[in-house]
Amino acid sequence: MTGITGLGNLTQTNTMMNHTMQVEETNRFNALVKAAKSSSSADTNGTVSSEQISIRDTRLNGEFTSDYSGTFKSEADKTAKASGFAANSVRSQGKTIDKTSKLYEKSLELESFFVKMMVDSMRKTVTKANQSENSFAQKMYEDMLYDEYTTALTKNSGFGIADSIYLELSR
Repeated sequence: MTGITGLGNLTQTNTMMNHTMQVEETNRFNALVKAAKSSSSADTNGTVSSEQISIRDTRLNGEFTSDYSGTFKSEADKTAKASGFAANSVRSQGKTIDKTSKLYEKSLELESFFVKMMVDSMRKTVTKANQSENSFAQKMYEDMLYDEYTTALTKNSGFGIADSIYLELSR
């Protein structure tokens, strides 16, 4: 009987957390709208420029995949040399990469997209014994698992695609 009570408490706690997160997001949005209406920098139509909106967290509610924020934190990461594919490029000779910047974070996301396409192509070549018994949820969670594999592979492999993208966009 105590197991059922514990499950009920867990469900109540999750419900309360979700409600609190919704209220917090609503309050942040209302504060943004209020600031935009009272701001003298808003134009006559009441629109807001993109510089006025500060994005603290780019992840969506309920998004459980890893991202690249905070991957590189040390001082040495601010003046890193290009690695992998970019290290062999003539354009990258002597240039440094700030791996702590938002541009590099977005470059990693683009590299991750390329790696995901490669991993998905590799997955298609694998045949499964019970392919007809896979449920929608199983396929969804398997995709999430491979997304995590892709993120880890991008963070740790040193392909250098993100370095090349960063160098091209920052010049």
